[in-house]
Amino acid sequence: MGMMTEFKKFAVKGNVMDMAVGIIIGAAFGKIVAAFVSGVLMPPLGLLIGGVDFSDLEYVLKPATESAEAVAIQWGAFVQTTIDFLIIAFAVFMVVKVMNNLKKKEEEAPAAPPEPSNEEKLLAEIRDLLKK
Repeated sequence: MGMMTEFKKFAVKGNVMDMAVGIIIGAAFGKIVAAFVSGVLMPPLGLLIGGVDFSDLEYVLKPATESAEAVAIQWGAFVQTTIDFLIIAFAVFMVVKVMNNLKKKEEEAPAAPPEPSNEEKLLAEIRDLLKK
């Protein structure tokens, strides 16, 4: 029973839950970026290079025959996936940069002055008594 309790504590820890939420949001973000690249970014780029759909660009090594499919290097899909990756990497970089700046501002914020020691309190009391 001890192992199950230990696993339960591990599974509901804040870090594990944060990681799970991050993975789910990251997967959704990846889909958004993929849709952006394939639907918004690549069509104008394809138009610039002659109205070609990037995902269809390939180098045929062996043409298709009646009994076999064509053998081709699909470099257009590779280019599109690379652009997806670069956009996601840049977005993650910007999020990390903002978080680091916020942490730095937190660290730079002056902490409350330390509480005076007993000797300082005593000296302040003596000073106050002498003023009277």
